[in-house]
Amino acid sequence: MKRTAVVTAGTAGIGLETALGLAAAGFAVTVVGRDAERGARAVARIGSTGPAHPARFLRADLASLDEVRSLADRIATDHAASGEPLTVLVNNVGAMFAEPREHDGVEASFVVNHLSPYLLTELLLPTLAASAPSRVVNVTSGAVVVAKRVFDAVEPPGGYYGFHWYGRAKLANLAYTLDLAARLDGTGVTVFAADPGGAATDMTAGTMADPKIVSPGLRLLWPLVRRKFERSTSGPASVAAKPSIVAATDEALAGRTGVVIGAEARPVAPFRWATDRRIAEAVRRLSERHAPLTTA
Repeated sequence: MKRTAVVTAGTAGIGLETALGLAAAGFAVTVVGRDAERGARAVARIGSTGPAHPARFLRADLASLDEVRSLADRIATDHAASGEPLTVLVNNVGAMFAEPREHDGVEASFVVNHLSPYLLTELLLPTLAASAPSRVVNVTSGAVVVAKRVFDAVEPPGGYYGFHWYGRAKLANLAYTLDLAARLDGTGVTVFAADPGGAATDMTAGTMADPKIVSPGLRLLWPLVRRKFERSTSGPASVAAKPSIVAATDEALAGRTGVVIGAEARPVAPFRWATDRRIAEAVRRLSERHAPLTTA
């Protein structure tokens, strides 16, 4: 039976390289993005490699939870109509913002980096379960180490610092990923986190130059930290995509779940705060409140 994969934010950068890797492994790949022109270029790029199955593009602005719901409905409907399994879902979407902004009335970094992949995954769980064995791969980040570990509200206490708020949203998603793996254990749906390490992407190029994205406590050290970060994010996106591709395809991972694939494309220990049950429960409550699975 044909294996299929969905890659969000798959029209450029790490997402496109992930889609290319999955296509090379024999998957029929759907890339998701908000720009139809970039989507057409991504599909053409995948097609130029001579894949076993043609790629397709679905347009959705993943910063809009309403569009995430519509996307999930489209994917579920298509798979039900075709009878094909949804073998792999790669939640690659991510964004860091230098200035505070909102989407759907909620702080944007939390929406894009956690609520959007959370909602898409939860809405597609029936399709993934019907397709088992299937995999969910959520892309994480080393920025989790600078996160405030308070999840009583979407916005943490204190001022807005984009790097820290990005890390906090990624920590929420990593805690959710490990919690989801435990919840689905034994269902045939396995769940992984993939840490791409660093790569030169639009996000890293567009935000890391601004010292205001970090807290005053880190600002004095920021020139050193930034240089180190930029060295680690100077590699090609094709290398940074390898952890996601391994998580999605490696047969050695069959039957395993709740595994973090590190930047060297090998399993690593998860960031310890992501394994804290109190954090996972707080993230779950916050997610259910701001991204309900059903709407009135």
